[in-house]
Amino acid sequence: MLEQARLLLEKHYGYSSFRKGQEEAIQSALDGNDTMCVMPTGGGKSICYQIPALVFSGTTIVISPLISLMKDQVDTLLQAGIPAAYINSSLSAGEVQDRMMRAKHGEYRMLYIAPERLESYEFINQLRELSIPLVAVDEAHCISQWGHDFRPSYQRIHTMIEKLPEKPVVMALTATATPKVREDICRSLNIDEDHSILTGFARENLSFSVIKGQDRLRYLKDFLKKNETESGIIYAATRKNVDQLHDVLNKSGIRVSKYHAGMSDEDRISGQEDFLLDRTAVMVATSAFGMGIDKSNIRYVIHFQLPKNMESYYQEAGRAGRDGLDSECILLYSPQDVQVQRFLIDQSSDRMRMPQELEKLQLMVDYCHTENCLQRKIVHYFSDSDMPPCGRCGNCTDSRESKDVTKEAQMVLSCVIRMGQKRFGKALVAQVLTGSQNKKVGELGFNRLPTYGIMKDKSAKEVTSFIEFLISQDLIGVEHGTYPVIFVNPSGKEVLMGNVPVQRKEAVETRQLAADDPLFEELRIVRKRLAEQEKVPPFVIFSDTALKSMCVKQPETPEAFLQVSGVGQHKADKYGETFIQAIQLFKSQNPEYQNDLSEDSPSAGKPVRKPSANSHLDTLKLYKEGKTFKEIAEERDLSIQTVENHLLKCLEAGENITYEEFVPEIYTDQIAQAVEETGADRLKPIKEQLPEDITYFMIKAFLSRKKAEQTR
Repeated sequence: MLEQARLLLEKHYGYSSFRKGQEEAIQSALDGNDTMCVMPTGGGKSICYQIPALVFSGTTIVISPLISLMKDQVDTLLQAGIPAAYINSSLSAGEVQDRMMRAKHGEYRMLYIAPERLESYEFINQLRELSIPLVAVDEAHCISQWGHDFRPSYQRIHTMIEKLPEKPVVMALTATATPKVREDICRSLNIDEDHSILTGFARENLSFSVIKGQDRLRYLKDFLKKNETESGIIYAATRKNVDQLHDVLNKSGIRVSKYHAGMSDEDRISGQEDFLLDRTAVMVATSAFGMGIDKSNIRYVIHFQLPKNMESYYQEAGRAGRDGLDSECILLYSPQDVQVQRFLIDQSSDRMRMPQELEKLQLMVDYCHTENCLQRKIVHYFSDSDMPPCGRCGNCTDSRESKDVTKEAQMVLSCVIRMGQKRFGKALVAQVLTGSQNKKVGELGFNRLPTYGIMKDKSAKEVTSFIEFLISQDLIGVEHGTYPVIFVNPSGKEVLMGNVPVQRKEAVETRQLAADDPLFEELRIVRKRLAEQEKVPPFVIFSDTALKSMCVKQPETPEAFLQVSGVGQHKADKYGETFIQAIQLFKSQNPEYQNDLSEDSPSAGKPVRKPSANSHLDTLKLYKEGKTFKEIAEERDLSIQTVENHLLKCLEAGENITYEEFVPEIYTDQIAQAVEETGADRLKPIKEQLPEDITYFMIKAFLSRKKAEQTR
């Protein structure tokens, strides 16, 4: 059966081999074992149950927590030629009954359902009429009360399984589960822990960074400007923060959507669709924009504020680079974020969980202050295992000189001991060290300590940050209760005695994720046009990985197109001709274009040329100075095709440029007639109907204006 599984992988998904862990999980399920699969976000968990669902006869039930997740998964399956459907609260009663009837007739290989459906005995009785070989529990950490997103309805899954006429294979899948949560999942679903597939928690294509001590808004604007052609998510802690950031970025001319629970359903859905369909490049959101965002070409995730725990952070950051391409995960840290998260935790009605949540928050703060490998810190949190430094995170690639801060560390450690272990928090310690005139300092007699005011050259904020750093280095410990108090760890005493030195670094800068590749940008345009026609997100047509593979291989035949990574037979039949023609047309118009990189290179699909930070606006400036397209291309070291695309982008964005500058009025009627006769799907048939002096660029400008008029 495993050989059949490999053939199905190539036929429907266009991959010749499984990723790490997928084959073991699939084999376990095919052998009839209930299985738990733990893979990092973007590691390919869906394949682990979708392939067995295609091998088994009957309808696999997939329990999924979010409407957006179900819709994306089903859209992707349908694009791959696999019959699937979902049932959730977005459907009418009639639509639900229709889909259940189709399921009873065996029309679906997979049926996605919301866990809340299992609260209905009538619905469970309807499931009993189906042939169900496999039940896949996605986001399985929701079943555990120790997890970060507990959902009571998930605990009904076991009851549903017991009521089915025949015992199905059960597969639980998650990305963010600590050892305790994994144990809870196995116990709840009766999975033998020996049948657990853990691939490790490291994401090799993600680069993690923590930015401290900078103007966050200025840093963010600079980053977005340098990476304006890429899709990304910005997470903020509160709804108010999201609204403020959205307004600021929108006024700065950035194509941005927003999402939080305080918005109307209509506005949330509209914002999410704009982002998924690439109408906007940036999504600003709270954690409500959560599980199941399956957009594969997200190149960066920025946390504008500190998340409340590592589970939330890694799940949210892990939405970057799901296609396997290099992506950035950046956390912009400020000390006041800790107080915001403490307030949000204090609002929780579950007082029993507060000490646990506060401890998790402290571990998140430790992550922000460590100077060791960030990926290593994450992996250790989830698995209690170790790994060598990743070599790509902000700390591993940091070339700044380390500064010896042993003396300052000894001052802090001495002060903590003199104030009494496990009695006070870091804020009061910082006040004593900086010589604060605070009334409480005087009442407790701390103004008479030898350590009072010995760091008065620094602000209390700077000293508090330094204490956080010492906590992250395990030199100071934290005891959580109603108020967290600090104490000196054994390793801190070694520093105090002069046996161990302490080193520390300070601040990093923004960087551009990628240089322009004109062929890649052209294929993006083709993909977006097809996606708009089919009303699906662009990544459902092809991932960025597939487009970059096309840039490297530049297929010219259907057989060659099938060799592109991520292209299966169904998509090759459906889209192959369109993309092959686009590549041929681009090469004929850009004979100077070369791409000599191998496909497994991190820079695959990028020609060697100097990057541009200002992109289309720089091009517009030169155009307004009277330079020709050729002169702009030579000056900026770009292809003429890229210059044209930049100017079209300016036109669509409403910049100081007009359609008539590109298409003389005498040509408009001729182009309109050609489009009417041949349709707007492909450029080549339109061009063949027109005189030689009407260029492809004129046709694109015409179609761009036509599209804008239709959307007004």
